[in-house]
Order: sequence, then C-alpha cells, then structure tokens
Amino acid sequence: MKFNKDETYIFAMGGLGEIGKNMYCVMRNDELVITDAGVFFPGNELMGINYVIPDFTFLKENESKIKGLFITHGHEDHIGSIPFLIQAVNIPAIYAPHQAAALIRKKLEDRGIKYNNVYAYDDDSVYKFKEIEVSFWRVTHSIPDSHGIIIKTKDGTVVTTGDFKFDLTPIGPLPQLAKITELGEEGVTLLLNDSTNAMNKGTSNSESLVNNALDQIFTKHPDRRLIIATFASNIYRLKHIVDTCKRHGRKIVTFGRSMENNIEISIEGGYIKHKEVFVTPEEAKKLPPEKICILCTGTQGEPLAALSRIANGTFRHIKLTQEDIVIFSSSAIPGNALSIGRTINKLYLKGVTVYTNASLNEIHASGHANEEELKWLFRLANPKYLMPFHGEYRMLKASADIAVKCGMPRENAFVLANGDVLAMKNQVIHKAGHINAGNCYVDGNRVGDVSNSVMKERYVMANDGIVVVICNIDVKNRNLIGTPNVITRGFVLVNDNIQLLKKLEGMARWVINDKLKTDASYSDIKGEIINTISNYINTHTGRRPIVLPVIMDIKKSVKI
Repeated sequence: MKFNKDETYIFAMGGLGEIGKNMYCVMRNDELVITDAGVFFPGNELMGINYVIPDFTFLKENESKIKGLFITHGHEDHIGSIPFLIQAVNIPAIYAPHQAAALIRKKLEDRGIKYNNVYAYDDDSVYKFKEIEVSFWRVTHSIPDSHGIIIKTKDGTVVTTGDFKFDLTPIGPLPQLAKITELGEEGVTLLLNDSTNAMNKGTSNSESLVNNALDQIFTKHPDRRLIIATFASNIYRLKHIVDTCKRHGRKIVTFGRSMENNIEISIEGGYIKHKEVFVTPEEAKKLPPEKICILCTGTQGEPLAALSRIANGTFRHIKLTQEDIVIFSSSAIPGNALSIGRTINKLYLKGVTVYTNASLNEIHASGHANEEELKWLFRLANPKYLMPFHGEYRMLKASADIAVKCGMPRENAFVLANGDVLAMKNQVIHKAGHINAGNCYVDGNRVGDVSNSVMKERYVMANDGIVVVICNIDVKNRNLIGTPNVITRGFVLVNDNIQLLKKLEGMARWVINDKLKTDASYSDIKGEIINTISNYINTHTGRRPIVLPVIMDIKKSVKI
C-alpha cells in the first residue's frame, strides 16, 4: 500500500486473532518504532515446528526508518522472536524494562548472538525522535517491570497497555492509575488494549489470594513432598513459592531450563530473595521428602517438559510415590487442554494427589484483565478510538463490545487482522489498507525454510503416508533393469497388502517402459508415475499418500 507523507500509521505484524507473536508498529514519515517481538507456540497441528514468528519482510524493506524496538515486559510471546529479528533486520536499539532486558541479554548470550544495544528503561524514561516520542506507564502483570507504552506524534497519541490487569493488592507495585488518568484527560487518540480475558466476567483474582491458597496447601501437607508446576515466567508466583518454602523450612530443587534462567535473573535483580533455599538434585536426594519442594515446568502438558517426564516415569531425578502432592499453579492456554488432561490422568494413575485450578480455584490468577477491569481502563483512558490486540478474534470482538458499552461509537472500535493498517491524521483515524504480515516457521534453528507447501506435505505424510517407487534404468540403452521396488511408510501394512503393492510395481513398470520408448525426460517419467499411481490409490483406497519416484542410473550409481 501507499503511505502518505505527514500521516501516522499503526499496524500489527502479529498478535491479532491469536494468543502470542505480539508485534505492533507506529510509523510516521521516515521514523518507525516497534513494540514487542514475540513468538507463537504451535500445537500439534504444526508438525515439527518449534516457533511461529512474524514475517519480517516489511521491516526489512523499511529498516532505515526503524528507531528502536520497545518491549513491554519479558514474556516469550513478547520477546521470543528477538534473536531472529535482529539477525534479519537492523534494529539500532532495544529498550526494555530491567527484568525483560536481563532476559533478552541471556537469550542472546545462549544463542551466541553478539548485540550490545539493549537498554533498560523505567517509569520516567522518555525517548524523543524527530517525529515520535515514546514514554511508559507501569502496569500490573505476572512478571515484574511490566509496562504500557505511550507513543506521541503530531497526529495524536497512541497508548498500548501491554499485558495488564488492575490488581489493587498486588505482590509488586501498584499500576500507575494516576498516569493513565492524566493521559485520558490530555487525550488518548488510539488505545491498544490487552483482550485475552475480555470474555471473562467480573474482575481477575488478585495474586495475593493465590498466595494464601498455596500457603494453605503447605500447611495442610507438612509431611509430604510437594511438586509445583507453574509458568517459569510468572516471577511473582515464583517469589511467593520461595518465601513460603523458607517459612516452612523446605528446600527447593528446580527442573526446566527456562525455570532456572528466570530464577537466576530474578535473584540477580533482587526480585527473589533467599537464594539459600535452592539445592541441587543431588543434594535433594539426601533430604527427607517433607523437606523438599520441587519446582518445575510443564503446566501445559508439553511432552518434553519436566512434569510430563515425571508423570511418564522417564525423569531420572524423580520417581513419584503415592505420598506426593502435585500442584498445577496455572491455567490452560487455549488449545492445550487435551495435553494437560493427559498429564493429569497419568499422575492420578500413579496414585498422587493433584491440585488444579479447577479443583481449588485460587491457586492461579491470570495476569490479564477481565471485563470489569477493561471498563475501568476505558473510563480512565477515555480513548477516542480503540484497536483491541492480544487475543483471538472472539476476544478482540468482546473487547470492542465492552468499549461500546462504555460509550465509544461502534465505528471507532477497529477489530483488525495482522497487516491491517490504520492511518491517523489530526486526531482522526481510518482504515487505510493492508501490508504483508504473515507467519514464518522456525524448524529447529532454521528460519523460513519451511513453507506452506512443506507443511502441506507433512500433513499428507502424517495422515496418508508416503509411497516410494525405486527404479533402476540403463541410461545409455534406455532400458528398465529389473522390477520397480515399492516401499511404503505410514500408508499400509506390507504383509497385509502384498497384492496392492505388486499392482503398484506392475503399474510403475508399464509407465516406465512406455515412456522409455519415446524421448520423454526423467521428469516426465516421474510425473507420469505420480499421476498414475496416485489416481489408482485414491480410487481403490480413498487415500492420497505422497508418491515419490526415485530413478537410479545404474551406470553412474547416482540419483537423477
């Protein structure tokens, strides 16, 4: 699309219609600022994919305009794609709150990426560029140093909430309600608000209620080993668990790389005290079970996470007993309920006692605002326009509906998709067009190698299998040597379908001999094998496996 001079443009590269992959941009003339750079953690439907990150093509094409990347807080769905971003696009500086800055530096160090331009900001920091001014307001979330971002331009003020809730009895500092109120009085042109819990009625639980519930479990089971699974990034929850273990005379052993990294950084930053309560797995084995609290990852049923391996009985450090207490201090991320249920069932089969957020509904509190908190936000900030973010479409729609209840004209609430562009001029906003903002798949450590066509092939192989047709040909005399060999994986059981495979071998032989009588190329022969065998298989079995012909030149012994 065409960008006009002296207009401000706002768009999302990720985070709309999905939970994760957050990345938002504000651009005016030759200046562009980016807010967050997160990842999306795929489910089983994206086979073999580790992460989904935004497509950085637009940013690469406009990298000369980029003034900086501004981070709201240190969760992976907001900082996870930074290593990939800075290797693809020239980012002059990254500005992040202290906790997030430490996590980013650790993440880059672990990947061997040298980047020295990570700067920590606080509530009072202001960064002024020619066209854009950036400042911050403190919010409450499940990780310390969480902020919303204020972006001022000549065309109006854009305010983002980041991930937030209004917790009036938080573990950390209070949100800056006065600051967002002052902004509302000055005039907020566009508000980008966290919509994750927009469909939840009432207000979210305070983290202090969770602390009381967990403390009751410690008191109720003084003579049993406790295993607590929680989000490694929920620093305030980790802080309370450490304080509670100190008070009850328990030592903590941690499992999970992300858990260990977050605790290490939080101790260095002063967010978590009592370093002395942590012990190694070897030291823990020498202590009685009632003196141990195991802190681990795996709340979402991830197959390789510590809790899943403990439940499977494949974790070498821990063997469950019927005296153990397992606590899920978390909620299910949308799409993970099935895998979480499998893990819980395995724990029950081993006879352990399991506490979940469903059975004791105060052992987890969300870090995101419910409906009533969003109403408070809309009243305090009093935005002229709204662009809900951080949520699936139904959540974005619910967020817009709440704003309308609070008096916003329906046409001023924009429920957008990634890549949709808003234009702002003289405090007036309209939808202006669309840019490319697709997905990029990370497979192992490789980025962008897996296209949609590759993903389609993986689906086919997973559902219908693969049929490989191996043929030996005398290139010089254009003769088929022997009979084609048909090998299958994931299609049919060989011993039960010998006649079918013999039929496929005969069809491949006929196709090759027929084509060798002509001037057909090997590509033509392969194509004819694929078409003939695919059609036959689909007609007689209703399945569509990938058919892969392999033609070998017996003179050269190389694949053609």
